[in-house]
Amino acid sequence: MSDSVRDQLLAAARELQPVLRARLKETEQLRRLPDATVADFEAAGFWKMLQPTRWGGSEVHPNTFFDVQETIAEACPSSAWVLGVVAVHSWQLALFDSEAQEEVWGADRTVRISSSYAPTGKVTRVEGGFRISGRWSFSSGCDHCDWVFLGGFAPVESGPPDMRTYLLPKSDYTIDDNWHTIALQGTGSKDIVVDDVFVPEHRTHKMGDGFKCDSPGNAENDAPLYRIPFGQIFVRSVSTTSIGITRGALASYLEVTKDRVGAGDGKKAAADPIAQEIAARAASALDQIRLVRERNFNAMMDAAAAGERIGIEQRVAWRWDSSETVSRCLALVDEMFTLAGGRAIFTTHPLARFFLDIHGARAHYANRPEASSRNYGGVQLGMRTKDFFI
Repeated sequence: MSDSVRDQLLAAARELQPVLRARLKETEQLRRLPDATVADFEAAGFWKMLQPTRWGGSEVHPNTFFDVQETIAEACPSSAWVLGVVAVHSWQLALFDSEAQEEVWGADRTVRISSSYAPTGKVTRVEGGFRISGRWSFSSGCDHCDWVFLGGFAPVESGPPDMRTYLLPKSDYTIDDNWHTIALQGTGSKDIVVDDVFVPEHRTHKMGDGFKCDSPGNAENDAPLYRIPFGQIFVRSVSTTSIGITRGALASYLEVTKDRVGAGDGKKAAADPIAQEIAARAASALDQIRLVRERNFNAMMDAAAAGERIGIEQRVAWRWDSSETVSRCLALVDEMFTLAGGRAIFTTHPLARFFLDIHGARAHYANRPEASSRNYGGVQLGMRTKDFFI
């Protein structure tokens, strides 16, 4: 990928910021992205950033993808969340059997896929594939997608669990419009309901193959981008929005604090040493967090290009970096919100949306630091991990 492609994508993201801010109220009222936002992302090439070039995508470096997501999150966290989650699915589809890729992209390369990976449904093995039923929650952006990835355990007689992703067309499921939330309101992360549907073997992807960086789709899509661990890029797609949220919150905090005068004492908020300190710490922390993310994915891509296998010790460290990102960002936003004065609790205050949405992001299972810290610490202490998401 050339620097010019990266520059064009980032320029498009910056140009969309005022447009997305103007649509914030509409996005929250719809409880999903406006069709105009989906079309804007399509025109800018955002949905195809991780899609293989053989299927009309741009195959960008992961850091470019995440830079765009962060930039969008500064203006509209819900839009960035959906972009990160849905666009990363093009990357995973590239790991599926070529027959599945042909089914999805053969006639229309703009087709999008939503997901719900938690194995909450029932899976039965039958001749040629599986039958699945159940309800899967939190399928962000599902209204704008024609296919869905659903997680589930394939039945096994012995051996380790066989966790898979099952690919279904929209005709095989219904969407339950139950997304009524106080955070990330515009993501449309509704439930997917499936009633005894057949999924052929070629429309499944083993998490174990993604863990080993050796999936069926690698036969055709053999670029380094598709030989990095599944867990690493997936978890970052749901943690990176928090960086943009914090950047947006810091910009809003600075703008409000510069001119704010305390109603009780008449003092300028900008002169308060505590107000100054959080501004410094937030800016510095954001710089550190982004540098770590860039370093990690540069190392992953270099290893993939060289055909080197990334060890468990390194993977669990990178996994921890991803989940810790959200906790650090949440703490910073909370501090800025607390120091912004009593009016910060009004829904019209510029910090209110960032405050709520960072808490929504932290609630995602992949953004919980407890499990990843135990993995990281445990591996350092000589224990093993069975986490596929590393």
